[in-house]
Amino acid sequence: MLEELKEEVCKANKALVTHGLVVLTWGNVSGIDRDKSLFAIKPSGVPYDELQACDIVLVDLDGKVAEGKLKPSSDEPTHRELYKAFAAIGGITHTHSRCATAFAQAGREIPPLGTTHADHFHGAVPLARVLTEGEVEADYEANTGKVIVERFEAIDPMAVPGVLATGHGPFTWGRDAGDSVKNSVALEEVAHIALLSLQIDPECQELPAYMQDRHFYRKHGPDATYGQ
Repeated sequence: MLEELKEEVCKANKALVTHGLVVLTWGNVSGIDRDKSLFAIKPSGVPYDELQACDIVLVDLDGKVAEGKLKPSSDEPTHRELYKAFAAIGGITHTHSRCATAFAQAGREIPPLGTTHADHFHGAVPLARVLTEGEVEADYEANTGKVIVERFEAIDPMAVPGVLATGHGPFTWGRDAGDSVKNSVALEEVAHIALLSLQIDPECQELPAYMQDRHFYRKHGPDATYGQ
């Protein structure tokens, strides 16, 4: 069932290694079939070099495994909460990529300091609040998703396709699994550039809003001019 989606998600997970976004098995990618209300996700703890499409697990939006012999990623409930809340997204990536995770551990958003950031994210990459002890004990992974959704109450998730979970790491999303990986690559790069910029000048200022808008909208939206 959904063999093409499983192939796509398997390929996207392997791309995390290609792009240097993961070590060991510290990351996962999923993709959803909205018509069937099923999403495909990496199985827990399986090394990327051993991963095959047949290993990918199908889960419904109630958290029930629909197909697969292996356990889904431990982050599956987080993915599920994001799919339920953000109707436009088709894929999700979670990593512990070095620079983005450093911002998450420091409890700092990634500020839009330059045009590289503005090309991909319309504003700062936001920080979801730290979970309470009760939220961790009740359902840590699902509540991680819920605080991300809470943080995006006034933010378009397609204009800012990523977030930092405080003390944890980044989640990104996109039109499909591959697009979510692309946004994870972009997030790690802008985190790296921001980190270097803040080391050079801890007081460096955000790019003016009019320049952020110019760069974001020339790549995104109905009037985009970038590309062929």
